[in-house]
Amino acid sequence: MARYTGPGNKLFRNYGVKEVSNRKLTSSMTQTHSGQHGAAKKKLSDYAVHLNEKQKIRFTYLVTEKQFARYYRNAARKTGVTGTILLQMLESRLDNIIFRAGFAITRKQARQIVNHGHVLVNGKKVDVPSYLVKPQDVITIKQKSSEFVKNVTEMIDMAINPAWITIDKSAQKITFDRIPEREELDPEFKEQLVIEYYSK
Repeated sequence: MARYTGPGNKLFRNYGVKEVSNRKLTSSMTQTHSGQHGAAKKKLSDYAVHLNEKQKIRFTYLVTEKQFARYYRNAARKTGVTGTILLQMLESRLDNIIFRAGFAITRKQARQIVNHGHVLVNGKKVDVPSYLVKPQDVITIKQKSSEFVKNVTEMIDMAINPAWITIDKSAQKITFDRIPEREELDPEFKEQLVIEYYSK
């Protein structure tokens, strides 16, 4: 399945994917299915419940079906709780860290910032949004791109300061201190349902 490029409010209504920006959800984004009047309420099958949770997490991080399945397979090979490792890998993506640090208004914009070559990791240009950042990696914005990112950060109303990264906005520098713990990640994600989806 190709990357989703449609309206974000439809993702919220159908899967519970929150608006991936610092703006509040509008009143029109209620928890009903898309359509003129929303779909009639009915009990979902176990498969549908598992699929919806997988789609919710996948769309939140803006990854394709193929990418998400690869993340799951890699997480399943590692020692530890597969669901937690899966979320930690998604959180370690370069585009997600740019977003978390407040250097982009949305994850889509963070992806563009990386794609357009504005970002350095440990002094080297990285233009792959899915690049997995490692603990103690230092992310900076290229000097010729600094004014662009400065304008973006000034548009953001509230700072996002996750405990696992150190942000120096004046220097436009992010240090990925450590892998986040599960309790520090989105409590609404039910990653066990994703494990059950792929285990069928």
